[in-house]
Amino acid sequence: MSTELRQAFINAKKEGRAALVTFITAGFPTVEDTVPVLKGLQDGGVDIIELGVPFSDPIADGPTIQAANVVALENGMSVPKTIDLVRNARAAGVTVPIILMGYYNPILIYGEKKMIHDTKEAGANGFIVVDLPPEEAVKFRNSCSLEGLSYVPLVAPSTTDERLELLGEIADSFIYVVSRMGVTGSGISITKDAGSLCERVRKSTGGRTPLAVGFGVSTREHYLQVGKDADGVVIGSKLVNLIKDSKQSDRAAVAEKFAHSILNGKGKNCIPDDVIPEKAVTIEHPDFVEKHKHNPRFGAYGGQYVPEALHSCLRELEGAFEDAIADPKFWDEFHGLYDYMGRPSSLHRAERLTEYAGGAQIWLKREDLNHTGSHKINNALGQVLIARRLGKKNVIAETGAGQHGVATATAAAKFGLGCTIFMGAKDIRRQALNVFRMRILGAKVVSVTNGTKTLRDATSEAFRYWVSHVEDTHYIVGSAIGPHPYPTMVRTFQSVIGKEIKEQFAKQNDGKLPDLLVACVGGGSNSSGTFSPFEKDTSVKLLGIEAGGDGIETGRHSATLTAGQPGVFHGVKTYVLENEDGQIHDTYSVSAGLDYPGVGPELAGWKDSGRVQFSAVTDAQALEGFRLLSQYEGIIPALESSHAVYGALQAAKKMSKDKNVVITVSGRGDKDVRSVSEILPELGPKIGWDLRFGSLDDASK
Repeated sequence: MSTELRQAFINAKKEGRAALVTFITAGFPTVEDTVPVLKGLQDGGVDIIELGVPFSDPIADGPTIQAANVVALENGMSVPKTIDLVRNARAAGVTVPIILMGYYNPILIYGEKKMIHDTKEAGANGFIVVDLPPEEAVKFRNSCSLEGLSYVPLVAPSTTDERLELLGEIADSFIYVVSRMGVTGSGISITKDAGSLCERVRKSTGGRTPLAVGFGVSTREHYLQVGKDADGVVIGSKLVNLIKDSKQSDRAAVAEKFAHSILNGKGKNCIPDDVIPEKAVTIEHPDFVEKHKHNPRFGAYGGQYVPEALHSCLRELEGAFEDAIADPKFWDEFHGLYDYMGRPSSLHRAERLTEYAGGAQIWLKREDLNHTGSHKINNALGQVLIARRLGKKNVIAETGAGQHGVATATAAAKFGLGCTIFMGAKDIRRQALNVFRMRILGAKVVSVTNGTKTLRDATSEAFRYWVSHVEDTHYIVGSAIGPHPYPTMVRTFQSVIGKEIKEQFAKQNDGKLPDLLVACVGGGSNSSGTFSPFEKDTSVKLLGIEAGGDGIETGRHSATLTAGQPGVFHGVKTYVLENEDGQIHDTYSVSAGLDYPGVGPELAGWKDSGRVQFSAVTDAQALEGFRLLSQYEGIIPALESSHAVYGALQAAKKMSKDKNVVITVSGRGDKDVRSVSEILPELGPKIGWDLRFGSLDDASK
């Protein structure tokens, strides 16, 4: 079936034109529209159709395709239903080649081999997988080839010559050339560099394979301009918008008319019946190994599952990070900021909380005393120093609870960098204090209104922005999530927490180590920083506490390691909260900072190895931890930290009095006072706590 794809380019060339490749999302605007639209595109002369497999978190796509994905998923679209649409299209007389285009996670969850087999049986011709790294792409391509399907690689202006050679080697029908850095979307103009880019790709790939250029193409003029240098031209967002804005009864005709207008009536898209399928050719030993000083994998997890355009950003960052941490001058500069940060943070015994628990001695590592009120400043300053080494003038960040946003804005202000913070609209409301603090510090706060309007969507939007502004902007990821090198980099800067615990505890306890460390887990920044220095100290048990929300059994929670499964999300393979179709679950927690459906890959590796144990604490239990630390120690903790406090107390109660438990208090609770006041009427009765104004009851009860 890859043969039909090659034949489409041959036919177009015979007609003296570039092949027209169009994209439409399966199930958009309605499921019933898809097959008629495909038929309309064929009747209009389109040579190849890309059928988008809807995904909940498409980080390479602009607003148009994002919205189409949301609508399709709301219409009940899934991988099996997308495959059924291909089958239905073939039965309805659609004969042009169809390629399924989408993200890797739905394929991974469906099963690669099953996906390839079922896709072939339905009548599709191949795949474009937006975020599949080359080492994975080789294996996937070979499986496709054995079934007679094609794997179409994507290349970008930033793709290295090494990667181009490999991607050219595995391409068996055509190569999709992303004409510009950024996300999908129709434009009023197209890049003038398409010609030189195509020339470079042909030079690196040997010129054997047709090139189809996309991103920003929307008119016949664009088509003709790009077609001078490319073998094919891809149009997506413009078509999606036209179909969205038309009446349902007119959508097939609109698709046909649009294709006809681009081709000026020249397209015939006739694949001869006597085309002989090519013999499957697999690549046994591809000569491609990307060098990494630090292993991007943590067992089965980690890696770089990102759109091709993001690889240049990551490659540049990885090199800067490796150079920095090997340079004593960098560490001198970082350590020179300790007074500014408030380091070392204190470690002290919580006498009254220990007495309350009645078991092990409880110690508090006070990251809440750091400048800006949390552990986030450790990583923010470290990454700002790297941004300066790279010559970046601006930084961006995502934030949920707002502490990472405040820390980033603080670091940017100190070093005179422009700062933009992406934050979900829901989190902006519940963390209004931190939003105002960011603005006081000079940062621009962007409200993300798509999706769940929380940390997950803020992260997606930050990645989309970064790829379009990489020349002068660094993205400061706030947690130990995302593609390599972020998990390693964030853990490196946050490991100051665990190192200080080890040194401070030993100094106060005759050189001993604690028996148990407890930290809350959202993405994993404070927990990986707490645990990593103790990874090989097997006498020390490690406990991560996740957000149990309303309870694991209710489905309203953010306990990724407790209830999730391996998947690919935000550029990394890790544990993910997802449904049976590979779509990312909505999450819930009273704590904005823990409200995230993924987790750092290092923590995923520790879960599988058993080095770290994980459990979930509900909203009500976290509120109890909040109350107990406040009223027994005079420390108002962040709601994130409150989860760890409650989990640690339950563990301490079961331990003898000669044992020691250290809790990382990751942040202070000023930001959460409003959230607590709002949730108390609902959760307060569950824990016997009434703080209503005018109440004469003892507030400690």
